[in-house]
Amino acid sequence: MFDAKVLSMLAEGIKDTLYMTLVSTLAGYVLGLPLGIILCVTGKNGLHPNSVIYRILDFICNIIRSVPFLILLIVLIPFTRALVGQSYGSTATIVPLVICAAPYIARVVEASLNEVDPGVVEAAKSMGADNFQIIYKVLLVEAKTSLMAGATITTGILLGYSAMSGTVGGGGLGDIAVRYGYYRWQTDIMVVTVVLLIVIFQIIQNLGTKIVMAFDHRKK
Repeated sequence: MFDAKVLSMLAEGIKDTLYMTLVSTLAGYVLGLPLGIILCVTGKNGLHPNSVIYRILDFICNIIRSVPFLILLIVLIPFTRALVGQSYGSTATIVPLVICAAPYIARVVEASLNEVDPGVVEAAKSMGADNFQIIYKVLLVEAKTSLMAGATITTGILLGYSAMSGTVGGGGLGDIAVRYGYYRWQTDIMVVTVVLLIVIFQIIQNLGTKIVMAFDHRKK
């Protein structure tokens, strides 16, 4: 039932799933973190309110987040093919994952930064800190625990999305579950892929929780 070929396939599926999840999370933060900072800074109570910029970015984030990932994955096939040369496989799946993740990450970052005590910001201003110094030395530092918790949640969500991409040949454990567990009615392989996804999710969640607790100064 689980010969060397199947075990090798599952191992490859785990590798592809981790590759898609971790790379898309990292790339998503490259785009989403600065976007979230801009949303926070240009918001009504931000360091430099700008309703035009905020509304434009707010609209873009809301539009992308309102589209279900599976539909976004299909809509972006021409763009994905033009960017990476193919529309299927683990590397191609990273493109829609990043586009889906960036607005979500931006919202998480915005919310985390908005939670920082305004008194701390005012204290920094009174000491002559400019906006860039307040962002990088006050807001991001004070919100680091919340940002790390958000990163853990985001990684878990992208893990689920990477599995969902298997319905259109996205690769990873989701692809194995669809090809063998669904189309070929091999329930044993379906069960194993589900268990592996649960295990990976739990590892990510527990690791993220431990990191958050280690950096949470409120518990020290």
